[in-house]
Amino acid sequence: MRIENKNTEFKREYVEDIKKTVIAFANTDGGELLIGVDDDGTAVGLNDAQDVLLRTTNAIRDAIRPDVTLFAECVLTDMGGKRIVSVTVQRGTARPYYLEGEGVRPEGVFVRQGASSVPATETAILAMIKETGGDRYESARSLNQQLTFGHANTAFSQKDVAFGEPQKRTLHLIGEDGTYTNLALLLSEQCPHIIKLAVFEGVSKTVFKDRRTFGGSLFEQLEEVYGFVDRYNSLRSEFVGLNRIDKRDYPVEAIREALLNALVHRDYGLSPATLISIFGNRIEIVTIGGLMKGISLNDIMLGVSALRNPYLADVFYRLNLIEAYGTGIPKITEAYKNFAVQPTIELSDNAFKITLPNTNYRVESTLQLDGREEQVMKMFGSRDIITRVEVQEVLGISQATAIVLLRNMMHKGLLSTEGNGKKRRYKRG
Repeated sequence: MRIENKNTEFKREYVEDIKKTVIAFANTDGGELLIGVDDDGTAVGLNDAQDVLLRTTNAIRDAIRPDVTLFAECVLTDMGGKRIVSVTVQRGTARPYYLEGEGVRPEGVFVRQGASSVPATETAILAMIKETGGDRYESARSLNQQLTFGHANTAFSQKDVAFGEPQKRTLHLIGEDGTYTNLALLLSEQCPHIIKLAVFEGVSKTVFKDRRTFGGSLFEQLEEVYGFVDRYNSLRSEFVGLNRIDKRDYPVEAIREALLNALVHRDYGLSPATLISIFGNRIEIVTIGGLMKGISLNDIMLGVSALRNPYLADVFYRLNLIEAYGTGIPKITEAYKNFAVQPTIELSDNAFKITLPNTNYRVESTLQLDGREEQVMKMFGSRDIITRVEVQEVLGISQATAIVLLRNMMHKGLLSTEGNGKKRRYKRG
């Protein structure tokens, strides 16, 4: 007499748990489910075997994702003179299979453990995804299948690019098995990866001025992070003869390309956040994921590109966020070609850091500042402009003393001015 084991299960009648058993067989080593058989292996038969067959085939077709029907065969058969339903399930090639209403998580994914069908662990689920979906993160099936695309829809709409289901399939947001991929997860509001941004006083990580965390769709992160960084990209002015020249602290093109580079080339298979640090003299962007195998720093400086996330890069390319693969670093270098300071790149096995220097920064620490001068420089903080009256009030000094103090700081190159008379304002030198 047959007994229940890893590859065999009995059900006296049709019950909803049948779906879990089929999933478990497909996710493990296959097996046979016999409906109309008691737990001890005795055939009890079915009153309406044809109806049970229909309900079983419909349940397998409608409630299990990805489609497992190619690996499950339902037939009517006789056992001990009784009419029963036999469901033979092979090990599937699109594991993990799961209940449609639960998604790719332990509540929806089952495996065989002895003679039982039990929820799979997250580790086991990830192992199945890697085994059947390949090693590339973006093309593997997303654990979360309940995704929304508000920001993605807006981004595509603004570029007048269609973003329906056919496009999602073409762009690899939907895989061949009809489920959302990790690329879809990255572009959805449910994206689990974040960017952490910190603003520091001065040139060291001693005093925080501000800190933020940005999450959600990569489109949302790109827009919000760029807007935040732009607030600290001050516009400074200087006069050459009678001509006023305005200069941003950082070339806008360099910031844009550095942010895109951080998003496109990040290793999303690792959980640490992308880190952006803003100092008085530089911006540092640290991206998780070193260089791809076979690519050197000299290669990327020349524009050679080995994409870790080619499908993500293709989405950004189609939306004209990037012009061509491999041009990001050369464009950053080009943006700094007329400046004495230059961007730098540092590498480790698992991280990539690009540093954008502040083109307007003056090395004030090399000057001997007295107490009052230090107080004036601290007044700027995140401000771009101060006035003589404000200096008088903060330092508690007279108008004449403030004028002399500010004039001396201008001679040292610490300050510059704009406007005349009562409209005169002071800026960093």
